[in-house]
Amino acid sequence: MALLARDLARILREHHAADEAIWVAHAQTHRNAVRTAIEAARPFLDAKQHSLSVELPTEAPRLNADPIRLAQVFSNLLINAAKYTDPGGKIRVAASIEGDMLVVAIRDTGIGISPQMMPRLFEMFTQAQDALDRSQGGLGLGLALVRGIVQLHGGSVSARSEGEGRGSEFTVRLPLGRASRAPQTGAQAASLSGAERLKILVIDDNEDAAEMCATFLELAGQDVRRAYNGRSALALAEAFRPRVALLDIGLPDISGYEVARALRRAPWATNLLLVAVTGWGQDQDKQRALDAGFDHHLTKPIEPDELERLLQSIAHRAPPGAVAPRKATA
Repeated sequence: MALLARDLARILREHHAADEAIWVAHAQTHRNAVRTAIEAARPFLDAKQHSLSVELPTEAPRLNADPIRLAQVFSNLLINAAKYTDPGGKIRVAASIEGDMLVVAIRDTGIGISPQMMPRLFEMFTQAQDALDRSQGGLGLGLALVRGIVQLHGGSVSARSEGEGRGSEFTVRLPLGRASRAPQTGAQAASLSGAERLKILVIDDNEDAAEMCATFLELAGQDVRRAYNGRSALALAEAFRPRVALLDIGLPDISGYEVARALRRAPWATNLLLVAVTGWGQDQDKQRALDAGFDHHLTKPIEPDELERLLQSIAHRAPPGAVAPRKATA
C-alpha cells in the first residue's frame, strides 16, 4: 500500500498525464489492466478457494489511461473482495460499454456493507469493524486511494450492497477516447482555487498511514513531507519549516508530546499549526495534547471534512504572527 501511495505521489509530481510513455490511448488497455489485476489478486483468491468469473466486452474500446495504475485499482478491489468473502465464495468481474464510458463492476458474495458505512466508504481511515478483523493489519485506506486514481482519470467509483452478509459490488466508470486535456495535478488545483499551498509534515510510524495521508494532501495541492519517528521528524521539520504538522502521538522513539514540545521551542515555529492525530480521544487525552502545545486534536478515524476545514482555515489565515487559539477537536 505504501508503494502504491508513493507511486501516485510520483505520478503527480511528474505531471504524468502529458507523458505518452505512461498515459496511453489503446484498445487493449482495460483488458491488460484486468489481466494484471487478476494476476496480483490470484494468491488471495486461491488461498480461500474463491471462484472467479470474468466478462469483457467483445468490442475493443479506446481508453486513455495509465494501465499500471488502472491495474492497481482493479487489483485493490479484487483483493478486498477476496479478503472479505468467506472461503468458497464467488467473485465476478464484468466490463461493459455504456455510452462513452467503460464500466467495470466487481461483485462478491462477501460480508457486504452496512447502510451506516456506505456514505463514508471511500474516506481515509474508514473501515468496518468486521473488515478490521479480516484486514491483516490494513487501515482501510485502499478504497480512498482507488477513488483518487480513478478521479485522476476523469472517472468515478461507487459501491452498493444489500446489507451486511449479502455481498457487495464496486463499479468503476472511465471515459473512453482521448481526453481533451490532462487531468489537473494537486498543485494546479490549489492554484486554481486561490488557496495558499501549505507546507505540511505528516508524522506517523505506520508508513501506510503516513503515505496515504500525504498522498491525498498532495492531491489537494499541498507540499508534503513524511517522517516515521520523532527524531527524524524534528530533523526534517528544521529543514522543511512546515506550516502544519499532523503528528501521531504513539511514535516508537519519543512520544508525539515530546516532539510537539520540541517544535514549540523552535524559533522558526511561531506560526506552526500542530495537529495531534491519534486513536486516543478521551477528554484527558485532548487536554494533554493541548498542554503539550498542540493546536488541535483529531481522533481516528479522521473526518475528512474536519481536516479539510482545518487546512482551509489556515490557508486563508492572516500572515505569520497571528497565532490561532488552540482547541480540541473530536
